[in-house]
Amino acid sequence: MPRADAAIRSLRRLAPRRRTAALTAVLATTILGTLANPTAQSAGWPQPGPIACPPGLAAKATCYAGRDPAGAYYTMAVPTHWNGSLVVHAHGGPDFSYDSSSPTEDLERWEVMVDEGYAWAGSSYRRGGYGVRMAAADTENVRRLFTDRFGRPDRTYLHGQSYGGNVAAKVAETYGRKHGAYDGVLLTNGLLAGGSRGYDHRVDLRALYQYYCKNLPRPTEAQYPLWQGLPADSALTPADVQERLQECTGIETEPAARTTAQQRNLDDIVAATRIPEASLATNLQYATFLFQDIVTKRLDGRNPFSNRGVRYDGSHDDKALNAGVARFSADPSAQRDYSYDSDLTGRVTLPVLTLHAIDDPQVYVEHEAAYRAVLRSSGQDGHLVQTFTTENTHSELSDSEYANSLSALDTWVRSGRKPTPSSIARSCGDFDNTYGTGCFYDPTYRPAPYATQVRPRPGGRHWPVMTAAQERAWSRIDGVGIAP
Repeated sequence: MPRADAAIRSLRRLAPRRRTAALTAVLATTILGTLANPTAQSAGWPQPGPIACPPGLAAKATCYAGRDPAGAYYTMAVPTHWNGSLVVHAHGGPDFSYDSSSPTEDLERWEVMVDEGYAWAGSSYRRGGYGVRMAAADTENVRRLFTDRFGRPDRTYLHGQSYGGNVAAKVAETYGRKHGAYDGVLLTNGLLAGGSRGYDHRVDLRALYQYYCKNLPRPTEAQYPLWQGLPADSALTPADVQERLQECTGIETEPAARTTAQQRNLDDIVAATRIPEASLATNLQYATFLFQDIVTKRLDGRNPFSNRGVRYDGSHDDKALNAGVARFSADPSAQRDYSYDSDLTGRVTLPVLTLHAIDDPQVYVEHEAAYRAVLRSSGQDGHLVQTFTTENTHSELSDSEYANSLSALDTWVRSGRKPTPSSIARSCGDFDNTYGTGCFYDPTYRPAPYATQVRPRPGGRHWPVMTAAQERAWSRIDGVGIAP
């Protein structure tokens, strides 16, 4: 569609209010007919080719790989004893680059699902960096490719992990209403508060880190607004940022080897941000490089972040901290575009099962409270069952629990009988007899509200609301709401 592509590129240069109105007219005449027939989009796409499976699946499945027309790599696996159903996987991150090995590495990590008899398909996403709607479109594309090659599965389930939980939830809202596309959703340690709230703790970290450490940037370096993460032309590397964190806090050394100033800086940052020490370094990397990607590459330099009016506490001197920390307010148009790309509406009609570690150090368990509140506001919380475990990791929970969760979701879809956290906890032992990785459910646990862990922004969000026609227009630009 070269004419449509050229028109959309020219419209990106318009002011946001004029752009959204103009997009509706352009897309109505150039793209709507094609997108109304998704099968026609995937017809003629290159077919997946055979590859060697990961070692753990070598005798159990046949594996395939390819690259879709948008540029995303993908990997698929079909078990020798296939149960007829498919799991479409949305991976975490976002990382800043992907290659052909990325989805195969995801398959290796999630081979428990193939062991359980499910076919598996996952996309690398078409590029590194941020873009929830883009990643959702790429996830939908790999489902279509699988169906074109192997026929429509008996059941198709979405699985999203971490950032991929946000992606899979967006897939369910965007494509899940299409008959026969998806039957259920499994979200594990999912970032479910959406981008515009889900990274507020990193917004706070970026500001508080600079208040205490004053080395990102250093006083001798060019100054820039902290909401940028880094300037677009910065030559700093992740290793450089880690070195500066160590310089300020001594985080890599034993407590006894830290200076008094380092220990106090570390204690104050952890207390005032509520970010555990164990995940502080990872969160600072994201608050630096992911913010740079979002602001510079996705939002044309506009700021979607705010800490105006947030009051910090827990430090050794809260009065000085609140008086001296950098403050900034978001650009409403950037907030709107960022929210549209990543936030969830709760408009999902599929069974959704979540699994979350109570002590997840990276994506706090309170994301589950935020997600339930969103579904409740749309009247869809009857489609949700949430389960929690006493684990304290983010990227890797027990294989017994993953297998059990997928089985519980499949039974729910096939029978129509909604499980409970207690019934799911009871059934895990059968899978642990096979995998031996443990079952750690706490069926009585309920997470506290999201605002108890991540400080809310005073006054809430005030971006301009899009009309339904404008939302439809945005959703048809390369599958994303912010610049692809």
